[in-house]
Amino acid sequence: MQIVDLARDLLLTTLVISGPILLVGLVVGMAVSILQALTSVQEQSLSQIPKMLAVMGVSLLLLTPMLKLLCDYAERVFSQLHTFGLS
Repeated sequence: MQIVDLARDLLLTTLVISGPILLVGLVVGMAVSILQALTSVQEQSLSQIPKMLAVMGVSLLLLTPMLKLLCDYAERVFSQLHTFGLS
């Protein structure tokens, strides 16, 4: 495994870990914005609180799989350090 493969895996791992959280924040934010536009309510805290709760909920639900994925990547990186002369 070369450094390019590790960098590619790093980007993929980052996308897999952050993607669901960002997607939920986007969907909830858009839904609240549409609801605010339909009802003519322009309260700033109304748009932030549901997004924060949704992101925290998804983070808690996906914490175990995300942590396992991150630990697996770290294990691969540390097991390959000797091939790059960094041990």
